[in-house]
Amino acid sequence: MSQPIAFFDFDGTITTKDTLLEIFKYRHGKARFYLGFLLNSPFLVAYKAGIISNQLAKEMTLKLFFGGMKAEAFNAFCEQFAKEIIPSLVRSKALTEIDKLKKAGAEVVIVSASPENWLQPWCREHQVKLLGTQLEVNNGKITGKIKGNNCHGEEKVRRIREAYDLTAWKEVYCYGDTSGDKPMLALGTHSFYQPFR
Repeated sequence: MSQPIAFFDFDGTITTKDTLLEIFKYRHGKARFYLGFLLNSPFLVAYKAGIISNQLAKEMTLKLFFGGMKAEAFNAFCEQFAKEIIPSLVRSKALTEIDKLKKAGAEVVIVSASPENWLQPWCREHQVKLLGTQLEVNNGKITGKIKGNNCHGEEKVRRIREAYDLTAWKEVYCYGDTSGDKPMLALGTHSFYQPFR
């Protein structure tokens, strides 16, 4: 295709902070947020030491903060978070780049390890596509478990290739800010690491 396609990481690339941490604070307040992380510290230390996976550490944290919450209430809360908090976290340079690409006719896709629940409202507002981590719902409640794989590292590449035949595009733009984005950045004909800082 003559128009480009662009893949953006969200947390840290488009935003100044990790939305996963910010939604925990928004839900429980700073005191309970720090207490929660203190209780969860053995899992976080095990993840940093390479003993458990990124996915398992994330699931334990999600279970602690949101496990058992009704999915309908959780999604309404995510809509509220997306409306009230995410705009204040977005880097203006990132938004300018997205707007520029859209005006050039590009298809813009957010590819994120954060759950789709709170990114989808923002993506809908800005008319961009989303490939994100999906959360398991059981008996109408959030379990804290991830449905499939955490959309991180090589999983980002797998999800992109599953959704798009990249050979159809002459130009592929990729934007990321951590080592977990490097497999995705390798897909690009134009790749940018920490471009908006």
